[in-house]
Amino acid sequence: MKILITGYKGMLGSDLVETLKNENQHELILTDVEELDITKLDQVKKILNEENPEVIINVAAYTDVDGCETNRDLAYNINSIGPKNLAVVADEINAKLLHISTDYVFDGNNSKPYIEGDKTNPKSYYGETKLQAELFIKNEMKNYFIVRTAWLYGFNGKNFVKTMLELSKNNDKITVVNDQHGSPTFTKDLAIAICELIKTDKYGTYHVTNNDNCTWYEFASKIFELANIKINIIPVTTSEYPTPAQRPKYSVLSNEKWKNAGFNSLRHYEDALKSYMEIELENN
Repeated sequence: MKILITGYKGMLGSDLVETLKNENQHELILTDVEELDITKLDQVKKILNEENPEVIINVAAYTDVDGCETNRDLAYNINSIGPKNLAVVADEINAKLLHISTDYVFDGNNSKPYIEGDKTNPKSYYGETKLQAELFIKNEMKNYFIVRTAWLYGFNGKNFVKTMLELSKNNDKITVVNDQHGSPTFTKDLAIAICELIKTDKYGTYHVTNNDNCTWYEFASKIFELANIKINIIPVTTSEYPTPAQRPKYSVLSNEKWKNAGFNSLRHYEDALKSYMEIELENN
């Protein structure tokens, strides 16, 4: 397949490139903001018409959740208008579009995992821009995949795991929020899932994360256990650790639709974390 990827240099993008290259059966057009500014419709039209890909995978995004609160124009242009532009042109050239969305489209008031049809109600501007992208895509085209995921970490980018390991170098104790629940997801596992999905015509919205869930405190505890680092981790509440953007307290995503569509479940988050940590610790 001829596949165009936006944001290929990012954490998920780089794993997607590696996974698709390993399949050895695709022609890849790799773009980042230097090659394709998705916020500019004329540029999107020009490049997509020239390249004429069969599949477009959009992993370009402004993911600084707190930064989105103050840089609203930038967030809206990248996270909402960019995907809309891709959807408009993808529909014109009859290409499939796969777009990455987030658990932050929900308010976090659930007590059981969110399914795809649950009511959205983002509490942060980041969540609002990501939800708006979903609505634009649904309005502009039929052949789309929207993949909502959560708590991503991977090798090529800043993430919670790396932050915890860095903090442990100069601190004997750290505080970590213990009342937000989610599913840590390894970008390599997500990349494999995406590569399976784009080969099908099973269009629609899917929740795709590693299995099971935890709090940030429990996640941090597991990281230090696997790294064999002794550190005092102090659990705190969200109200004790305020941030500019409000996070959902419970944003666990149900993967039932994914499994029912015939796709393989992603492994347990602890198994994925162990695989990641083995390589991360080896390289540091």
